[in-house]
Amino acid sequence: MTPLWTGEDVAAATGGRLSAPFEAEAVSFDSREVIGGELFVALKGTASDGHDFVAQAFARGASGALVSRPVEGPHVLVPDTMAALEALGAAARARAGSARVIGVTGSVGKTGVKDALARAFARIAPDATHASVKSYNNHTGVPLSLARMPAATRFGVFEMGMNHAGEIAALTRQVRPHVALITWVANAHIENFADGEPGIARAKAEIFEGVQPGGIGIWPADNPHAPILKAAIDRHGLAALSFGLSGSADVRLVEARADATGTDFVADVAGERLHARVGLAGRHWLSNALGVLATVKAAGGDLAEAGLALAALTGLPGRGARHRLRVADGMATLIDESYNANPASMAAALGVLGETPARRRLAVLGAMRELGGASEALHQALAAPIAAAGVSALALVGPEMAALNVPGAAHLDDAAAALDWARRTLRDGDVLLVKGSNSVGLGALVAALTQGGAP
Repeated sequence: MTPLWTGEDVAAATGGRLSAPFEAEAVSFDSREVIGGELFVALKGTASDGHDFVAQAFARGASGALVSRPVEGPHVLVPDTMAALEALGAAARARAGSARVIGVTGSVGKTGVKDALARAFARIAPDATHASVKSYNNHTGVPLSLARMPAATRFGVFEMGMNHAGEIAALTRQVRPHVALITWVANAHIENFADGEPGIARAKAEIFEGVQPGGIGIWPADNPHAPILKAAIDRHGLAALSFGLSGSADVRLVEARADATGTDFVADVAGERLHARVGLAGRHWLSNALGVLATVKAAGGDLAEAGLALAALTGLPGRGARHRLRVADGMATLIDESYNANPASMAAALGVLGETPARRRLAVLGAMRELGGASEALHQALAAPIAAAGVSALALVGPEMAALNVPGAAHLDDAAAALDWARRTLRDGDVLLVKGSNSVGLGALVAALTQGGAP
């Protein structure tokens, strides 16, 4: 088997000095994730220094290290490991010259859409599809994901995130996609944008700056900020492909029939009619599915295989996965939306809850972060979708939720208190939605309920 990297390759890519030969099958900057055969990159962070964990990485089976000071074990010595990781990512991108590279961003839906695209392309090229894992979408996650890309990759899918202007511009120039997709623009991270959502739209549109000549920009025609996105595509001389649930988008919905677990639909994909199903509930996932089809079309993939991948998309951890829970008097259902939250995704998740048949509908909602001066009003505005969803019992977690006045709601300090509330409240036939910003920690609540159930 050809290794992902040899020590000589790493030294050549980074300009570093090789201490002893090694071969690596993977790349990691977290010693806890090392299982054997990795190149461990010792990054210096604000809270810790990866060099302090090199010995642990070798003990767990790392085959080599990328370091800025000499260590015991095979390594490549460089002045700056972050710069070296970026150089390694650039080398991986360059050597995968035949790959069709896709970049994905958006205020909501980007990780789920990235995963859906990865599954779609994996059906087309099962041994030659590469995608960023988890939400590795920032200044460290993107070059790491690039560095993990094999030379023989046929399709590469990379997620890019931001919370300040200029961040996606830097990432897209590393990824250099042939196709770039914006899933949606909404008021996530709005505290960092003085002009609100238009500023967010311009920051998301930075993804088109790195698209290769002759590439394609894909944009949501239904979004209020679509003109900003389309203008950016035109400014960079790209071909444009729009998607939307209505109107005259290039990839558009023809008809749809929703149920509690997904939607059967017919789409017009730039003149090609496709009957498909998306296996996750909610109108937002129908929009995401159209974005996936547009991207597969633009990348030269097989739409029929993409449709099969969408149908199989029945549960993403933290982003709509459903779990059956054993409770005191029977069984309940948990909808896990615990990974993150902003006003748009919160309303969408509550919409899904409202459409789900249940004896009672319950919700544990965590605070939405990075909303700045709009935080109080945006939390207050959740009252309407909560009411529309028919929520019978509600727990609100975090100080920001104090602004939301819903009669009978339990205002709780943290995820541990919310777990206790859920265990006391869940009954047979209930459906429980769990959603909040990642920093609230509701993922721990989901893990506790799904691993041990509710007594």
